[in-house]
Amino acid sequence: MSYTLIDKDQGSVRADVLSGLTVALALVPEAVAFAFVAGVSPIVGLYGAFMMGIITSLFGGRPGMISGATGAMAVVMVSLVAQGSAMGGEGAGLQYLFVTLLLAGSLQILAGVAKLGKFVRMIPSPVMMGFVNGLAIVIGLSQLGMFKSGGEWLSGSSLWTMLGLTGLTMAIMVGLPKLTKALPAALTAILVVTGLVIGGGIETETVASFIAAGGGDGIKAGLPTFAIPMIPATFDTLAFIFPYALILAAIGLIESLMTLNLVDELTETRGDANRECMAQGAANIVNGFFGGMGGCAMIGQSMINVQSGGRGRLSGIVASVALLAFVMFGSTYIEMVPIAALVGVMFMVVIGTFAWNTFKILNKVPASDVFVMATVTGLTVAFDLAIAVFAGVIISALVFAWENALRIRARKSVDERGHKHYEIYGPLFFGSTTLFLTKFDVVNDPDDVIIDFAESRIMDQSAIEAINKVADKYFRAGKHVHLRHLSADCRKLIARAESICEVNVLEDPDYFVAIDTYREEVQANPRRKVAAVAAH
Repeated sequence: MSYTLIDKDQGSVRADVLSGLTVALALVPEAVAFAFVAGVSPIVGLYGAFMMGIITSLFGGRPGMISGATGAMAVVMVSLVAQGSAMGGEGAGLQYLFVTLLLAGSLQILAGVAKLGKFVRMIPSPVMMGFVNGLAIVIGLSQLGMFKSGGEWLSGSSLWTMLGLTGLTMAIMVGLPKLTKALPAALTAILVVTGLVIGGGIETETVASFIAAGGGDGIKAGLPTFAIPMIPATFDTLAFIFPYALILAAIGLIESLMTLNLVDELTETRGDANRECMAQGAANIVNGFFGGMGGCAMIGQSMINVQSGGRGRLSGIVASVALLAFVMFGSTYIEMVPIAALVGVMFMVVIGTFAWNTFKILNKVPASDVFVMATVTGLTVAFDLAIAVFAGVIISALVFAWENALRIRARKSVDERGHKHYEIYGPLFFGSTTLFLTKFDVVNDPDDVIIDFAESRIMDQSAIEAINKVADKYFRAGKHVHLRHLSADCRKLIARAESICEVNVLEDPDYFVAIDTYREEVQANPRRKVAAVAAH
């Protein structure tokens, strides 16, 4: 494509302000839609988007990333609100939501303090690619719902009008950068299409009709106010909200940190994952006290911001403040914006988000990586991000373990003294122990056997057990086993396991002296079967 979706320049104040305004326009229907999903008032969603955005923009670890009310968390909230209302009556569900956000935010802050954010860097590339593609599909599918009115699919002239305005928006975003980069493509497209609809008297769905269709009565409101959630302070309450808080905290952090990674790659910069964890937690706590529905990073809005040139914290600040201004003073104008214009912007986000090089590398990467990508993509679409990422990481870990389990091998030789040497190559861990045990010829080996770990590592308890089994077989055959060239960490691991594996660690720099010492110890204590020799 000749259209440059992502500009990797550092950006400017002007670009941040204009991209922030674009994001603010797109945030309105998103926040309202997710509020409906969660079963709360639209204003709760709008407040949530404002507070999440302003706090994470000011204090988060990834400038240019946008946070707000999200669908991934909304689908969990709907059950929480419904059960809370059933327990405490009308209005209680919202109070349970607010107090759950306080707990979820606290858990997220603890994750940041414990520096757990760094683990997102361990997510394999196939998982990341599957996540990106899955989210692109989810964003695209979510926009299809905008082609409904009153629960029915648009048809006839209404459908063609919607398609035409959506296509016009996308065409402006593709064509305008080729003419000039002085104007932000997304914001210009929204303004042009809105002006065309108003000036031409075109009948089409707008933000106002979208809110009305969901049962709302507009978006005008004042500033959010402080209030302590009113629910019973009992153990039963904690038992009820804690699972929800844990799930919300996990989903919020996973989606936020994955989005942070994606923006890092697109802008060729690096954010602070632990700082982002704490900022996300603080934002959710503020939501709990000021009546917002909370949320996390938004992949779609972050892509809009990056695509529009937003790089600094100012872009997120402008987006949040502009959103609040729209709610307080400009609701009349925002409600005039055609849904088609916002759908067009989101479709361009889908095009920019999807990793199109996936199709080029399918026959160039291992089949296991293709399987992981496809699995994560499918699970993201079918379920949610958290399940998809967890499944992808587990599958990748199992594939890694299986491949490394097959790499354990032993080179065999006999020295001038008649001692049999087994030079082990590859990591010895739970996955490779079975193959490791097949490498030894106990019956035909001489009395002294040296297992050399210069090119291997003892990784876990399963490895120690495997060594103990080998030693036991040789011991029963009246033969002796010596471990050689153990690294310091391996010797430490074996020493710690001595009480359960009966391992004898002899740290003697002279191999032959160690053998003599080993034989003396075996005679004094026949239960000691393994000598670990630290050679030069």
